[in-house]
Amino acid sequence: MSGSEKEKDHAALKEEGNSLFKAGDMQGAISCYTKALKLSDNQGDSAVLHRNRSACYLKLEEYNKAEGDASKALDVDPGDVKARFRRAQAFQKLGRLDQAFMDAQRCAQLEPRNKAFQDLLRQLGAHIQQKSAQLNSTDARVQQMFSLLLDASAKDSDRQKAAQNLVVLSREDAGAEQIFRNDGVKLIQKLLQSKQEEVVLSALRTLVGLCTGHQSRTMAIVNELGMEQLCAVMGSGASIVSLAACHLLQVMFEALTEGMKKEIRGKEEAILPEPSKELRSMLRHLLEMMPASNVSGPGRDSAINLLVKQVPRKSLKNPDNSLTLWTIDHGLKKILEVAGTVPELSEGPPLTDNSHMSCSVLLSKLFDDLKSDKERDNFIKLCEEYVQQHFSCAGLNAKLRAIQTVSVLLQGPSDAGNRTLEMSGMMDAVISLCASEDVTQQQVAVEALIHAAGKAKRASFITANGVSLLKDLYKNSENDRIRVRALVGLCKLGSAGGTDFSMKQFAEGSTLKLAKQCRKWLCNESLPLTSRRWSVEGLAYLTFDADVKEDVVEDKNALLAMFDLAKSEDKTVLFALGSTLVNCTNSYEVEKPDPQLVELAKYAKQHIPEEHPKDAPSFVEKRLVKLLEAGVVSALVCMVKQESPALTEACRECIARVFLALVERQEDRGTVVAQGGGKALIPLASDNTDAGKIKAAQALAKITITSNPEIAFPGERIYEVVRPLVSLLSLECTLLQNFEALMALTNLAGISDRLRQKIIKEKALPKIEGYMFEEHDLVRASATECMCNLVLNAEVQKLYLATGNDRLKLLVLYSGEEDERLRKAAAGTLAMLTAEQPELCARIPGTTTHWLEIIQALLLSEISDLRYRGVVIVQNMMQAEKSLAETLMESEALEILSVLAKGGEGKPEPISKAAQNCLDKAVEYGIIRSSEEKEKHKGNEP
Repeated sequence: MSGSEKEKDHAALKEEGNSLFKAGDMQGAISCYTKALKLSDNQGDSAVLHRNRSACYLKLEEYNKAEGDASKALDVDPGDVKARFRRAQAFQKLGRLDQAFMDAQRCAQLEPRNKAFQDLLRQLGAHIQQKSAQLNSTDARVQQMFSLLLDASAKDSDRQKAAQNLVVLSREDAGAEQIFRNDGVKLIQKLLQSKQEEVVLSALRTLVGLCTGHQSRTMAIVNELGMEQLCAVMGSGASIVSLAACHLLQVMFEALTEGMKKEIRGKEEAILPEPSKELRSMLRHLLEMMPASNVSGPGRDSAINLLVKQVPRKSLKNPDNSLTLWTIDHGLKKILEVAGTVPELSEGPPLTDNSHMSCSVLLSKLFDDLKSDKERDNFIKLCEEYVQQHFSCAGLNAKLRAIQTVSVLLQGPSDAGNRTLEMSGMMDAVISLCASEDVTQQQVAVEALIHAAGKAKRASFITANGVSLLKDLYKNSENDRIRVRALVGLCKLGSAGGTDFSMKQFAEGSTLKLAKQCRKWLCNESLPLTSRRWSVEGLAYLTFDADVKEDVVEDKNALLAMFDLAKSEDKTVLFALGSTLVNCTNSYEVEKPDPQLVELAKYAKQHIPEEHPKDAPSFVEKRLVKLLEAGVVSALVCMVKQESPALTEACRECIARVFLALVERQEDRGTVVAQGGGKALIPLASDNTDAGKIKAAQALAKITITSNPEIAFPGERIYEVVRPLVSLLSLECTLLQNFEALMALTNLAGISDRLRQKIIKEKALPKIEGYMFEEHDLVRASATECMCNLVLNAEVQKLYLATGNDRLKLLVLYSGEEDERLRKAAAGTLAMLTAEQPELCARIPGTTTHWLEIIQALLLSEISDLRYRGVVIVQNMMQAEKSLAETLMESEALEILSVLAKGGEGKPEPISKAAQNCLDKAVEYGIIRSSEEKEKHKGNEP
């Protein structure tokens, strides 16, 4: 490309960027300026482009980028007052008030009469004074509280109150800074050693305030306090203190990792080293907690929970899985120590009922985060070495540890579980120990057998050898702990055909008998929680059978017992409960076979899946009503709130599926919302499997369509609903999901301009415009209805004002379509746009030669809504320009408006009033005579 061509392209891109900026398309403008920058060889031109791009970033609220571009422009030309003003605005939004003040001061010196510069300077001056006063008053409060807390003679109640005040203070920016600068961390270190639980909790919560969103303070606190002390607090026996310490460490992890992600780090942070040293120190201490005997069960679960959240990558698009590899190298064997612990044996660290399940989740997450076969083979090899090391030992306890580890692996990374299960002698040991007279040995072996039954490689072997063994245990064992586990094994093997009615493993009625026993144990409160949880596990398999589903929902006591378990301390029940509810509500995916393929299969004598008669929609609907009556919504809400690794993505997907089934009927949606279902669906739509996110978003859409969104999602929560709804505007979703999302967004867009802004910010506008071209009538009409509400926003109006597009033409043409719903939406959009932006009226005749026929057809419509929209459009056009009024009055529109203005039967008052306004305007322009003038003129005739 020659120099002149390059210059021409650069100039054209800059002009295009300027036009897009004026039209409100910030992303388009940024794209043009960025391309122009690549072609620009001139420093001065580049500075202008950086300055312009900075303005775009300010509009998009990307203040770090805005500051960066403005600074680049100022590097070339320090006297560029526009760039300096933009940088001042960016600094202000970033909270860097001193720097903002210096830039605003320089702008005011360069252009003393500029009102915008003077206003910004005044604003910043007031903010800085306020902050300074705040700091001075806060300083005194901090000193007062510190004195009280250090005074051993002070009353306990006064010290507790001071500690609580410290927590409140730490949540304010000024307060957190003052606590930190007044040697607050050293004092907090002393408070952590207090014997009073309330004081320790206050100290932990104060640290949360200091660390939240602040990388540099967090790094200093990690180094000053040391992880040993924080881990010791988390590992203490008191579960409230342990959870508070866990929350603090979570906040610290987030502060450190978010700091590493920032593209442009603030000037204060630019001199800091990367926080990877502190991160690894935190992880190392968490891994050391795994096998430590002095760490409590809840403390260990908290440590596992933190590792689950912090180690694996949040997105597989991020290529860096170094934290996972580091954790496997330094801590896999420590995690397996927990996995292999048998609580009934005296050796090993203390566990809770949730520890093994949490371990399975952590191991699974680590394995899934590996990128290559080499990494996965190394993981499996380390697991095999650990299991072999214990299995080859002489004592029976060591073999039990090995079998327990295999059980945990089978529930987590099943590839590793299968490999350890296939080790020489392992399966034989499991089978032989099932017949042991020792209850602990039997329990470990039966659980291993159950987990192995679900794995394809061993399922046929276990079906052949295990069923008779499990039946014997179920019938002959005197211990209910063993009987319930044997029953689950039978349930698992008995449900091998899934929902296929014709593929049943056991004799007719056997599954119903097993389910009856499961329900009996479930309702038996004298049994330990773990045994009752196993009965839910059994129902999760047996409810593939529709007869069992019917029995379960009819048994209200069993349902209530199941829902109570959802609220219990034993979180391992969550997935089994979720699966049972998915089965009872038929909210699993069912692929309908192609009729032609079914015929071919019959001809070839191949197996064809059959649906149970009680899986028909009428039966499913009755089951949903019974579940709602029994209080299923409050149980689901409770499940969503659980902070436990047991609430896996698969479990979340189950909950989302059940919620979607529950809101299928319009009359049930109010019940779901009233019991907290709307609130629970929001996190399910963001933290879930891909399928789970869609199911939760669709449930939110259904609620938003038929309920008042401001009541269903009060306060700020309503803004959180927008993103899930926009995610349904995707080609990967069904047309029904697209349609429901558009309907829901239409409702939201009609509430307030802040919501319209949120919809635009979530980049929904291009998608909605795309659906306005959809072939399906309902989808096209709902997209146009959504646009009808969005045009109340100034940014959307600018898009219609911009030249060189067919947006206005589309609305005019749609106003003449046969589809009544589409016509109403398009004509309504046109009526609002021409009222808000009168200059658009003059462009209507240029959109199509049929524009006048379309407007006349609206005026003549038998549907009053269409007539009214037509009259409003004509009124707006006539008020905008005299020439447009003349064109309209020369057509049949004059006669139609005259008839409409008279009112009468079938012509509502707003229509006749608007029609009369049109005629009055024509009289005012002198295009037509008024009725009085006509009468006068008539009287003067000879």
